[in-house]
Amino acid sequence: MPRSSTFVIVGGGLAGAKAAEALRDNDFDGRIILFAQEDHLPYERPPLSKEFLAGKKSLTDFTVHAADWYRDQDVDLRLGTRVPALDPASHTVALSDRSTERYDKILLATGCSSRRLPLPGSDAAGVAYLRTFDEALALKQALREGSSLAVIGAGWIGLEVAAGARAHGVDVTVVESAALPLLAALGREAAEVFAKLHRDHGVDLRLNAAVEEIVTDHGAATGLRLGDGSTVAADTVLVAVGAAPNIQLAEQAGLDTADGGVLVDSSLCCSDRDIFAVGDIAAAKHPFFGTRIRTEHWANALKQPAVAAAAMLGRPAQYDELPYFFTDQYDLGMEYVGYAPSYEKVVFRGDVDGREFVAFWLDGHGRVRAGMNVNVWDVIDDVKTLIRSKSPVDPGRLADDNVLLGDIVS
Repeated sequence: MPRSSTFVIVGGGLAGAKAAEALRDNDFDGRIILFAQEDHLPYERPPLSKEFLAGKKSLTDFTVHAADWYRDQDVDLRLGTRVPALDPASHTVALSDRSTERYDKILLATGCSSRRLPLPGSDAAGVAYLRTFDEALALKQALREGSSLAVIGAGWIGLEVAAGARAHGVDVTVVESAALPLLAALGREAAEVFAKLHRDHGVDLRLNAAVEEIVTDHGAATGLRLGDGSTVAADTVLVAVGAAPNIQLAEQAGLDTADGGVLVDSSLCCSDRDIFAVGDIAAAKHPFFGTRIRTEHWANALKQPAVAAAAMLGRPAQYDELPYFFTDQYDLGMEYVGYAPSYEKVVFRGDVDGREFVAFWLDGHGRVRAGMNVNVWDVIDDVKTLIRSKSPVDPGRLADDNVLLGDIVS
């Protein structure tokens, strides 16, 4: 790669920062420009709904690199800068001030935005979202002991915030349209564990419920009106109904997209060979599962940039990590690895009621497709081995605590 080459990174989150780091670690000595829409140095997002909300970490604790790092690595970091247009033909990006920058290779790491709901009252004061540090800070300040919170949506963010709020002595009601929290993510068997967890910690969990209106008084939210006519009083309303991938720039540039993602191959290269995508927006061909996978997981933002950086430099690379995510809620710590959008059965090993167990999702051939360890540690490598073996397993042995996981597949 010529020394005069310019690599542009669009997106100032964990993925963008790790991409700049990976390029320098791979001895790229050309120009790197990193555009970050927020005014903060690139940071990790999982702590926003976990340690930061709990008061255990500050922003500097989960900032990827200090400002000096960008200077020392000669990375042109431009905070508070939006990139509204990308022109693959001229290899340029247009900035909001109407200036342009030329690139030789470009990486899109634009992440997601919180989904909005077209509800009456959704623009009222006291209606919160959680995607950025500024939003997390405002939410944290609102969750005072003795106050009340209504959460719309029982996904990961909604439940993590609910747990953090209860730890602060906040009254919490979670309203979910599905029959169980996390039903789409985990299926019925494991979702029931999280429903019981939150009810055991005093959350008023309203399931199979529809929100008709965010009730307001003088422009401020005071709660929710549900489809059955009941109401939920709340000082703060958190809308946590999922995330929308920020693929507008890719669409405007004419890149191949589908189902909310930017289509990339296993090297994370887009339909234009000089454009790459990582993180939440990347719908990547997965060499192990043999299908295209897009997940909004921290692990992708952490690990995909190294693969993309190598590919941008013309080196062979492919991303074949198993999907991975984690959560911490109350006294429950969990890791999940694998990919099981459909499954035949779930096998539990350990004490489900005591929330110390491992769960396995099996397909119709008896193969482990995903695993989740709850308050059981040092088993994630064994779970990965079971998944990668692609071998049918005996469900009885899988459930038996006396049989070592490492001995199930020889």
